[in-house]
Amino acid sequence: MVQIGRQNTLRILQETPSGLYLDGGELGEILLPGKYIPRSGFPGAEVEVFVHRDSEDRLVATTETPLAMVGDFACLEVVSVQPAIGAFLNWGLGKDLLLPIREQKNRVRAGDRVVVYVYFDTKTERVVASSRLNRHLDLTVATYTEGQPVNLLIAGESPLGFNAIVENAHSGLLFRNETGTALRIGQRLKGYVRTLRPDGKINLALDPAGYTRIAPLSEEIIEKLKAAGGRLEFHDKSSPEEIRRVFGASKKSFKQAVGALFSERRIRLERDGIELVQ
Repeated sequence: MVQIGRQNTLRILQETPSGLYLDGGELGEILLPGKYIPRSGFPGAEVEVFVHRDSEDRLVATTETPLAMVGDFACLEVVSVQPAIGAFLNWGLGKDLLLPIREQKNRVRAGDRVVVYVYFDTKTERVVASSRLNRHLDLTVATYTEGQPVNLLIAGESPLGFNAIVENAHSGLLFRNETGTALRIGQRLKGYVRTLRPDGKINLALDPAGYTRIAPLSEEIIEKLKAAGGRLEFHDKSSPEEIRRVFGASKKSFKQAVGALFSERRIRLERDGIELVQ
């Protein structure tokens, strides 16, 4: 069955001056315009395409890959706004994606970047977006394990920290005092499950906990020291952002790893850096 708003592998039925017509099953023949025809496009062959509706509401196919598909959460840029209809988002295709007024949690302006959920509206039979994220999150109790690495999308900011979408499904929270670096809405990054709360909510961290965090980071510091000739200009005054950029860890984790290396007498602490003990 053809899924509108998703990738499909369809069989080519015939070639015409307009392009290739693909077997859309119960949806009928679907046009793949000439500019998207792959070299292997001939009747009887199969082609992987994204199916959506064009500006005239006709089902069409494209070999282009959009920035988000049905079922995805993504951060997309607002291209234009029509007050009576909604906003149009750039999702990487010739026709922009509609964010209807009724699906806007907050009003948006051209140039804004907004985190949305992409879904198929059964009433209009169109692919649309929604920034009312809670309607589309998985509210069942998550089955992650504490310490498990997960993929995150930063979806919003709160007094406590940053709200994140976990594995394109659940909602989680990164506490501000534990991030150690500035985050931005729409940023994708790797995180870890810190705790699973009884209410089903997930507390997150950017670094693994305990020894599993410190031991690998300690060895990475040693390797970077060797590569730099035995000295690195990182110390107590180094910014959390710079530490995150170079080591992929929080300043707190970095200081713990440095402390462990110093205790093992593998490094020396200087006022303006750290040195490898030969």
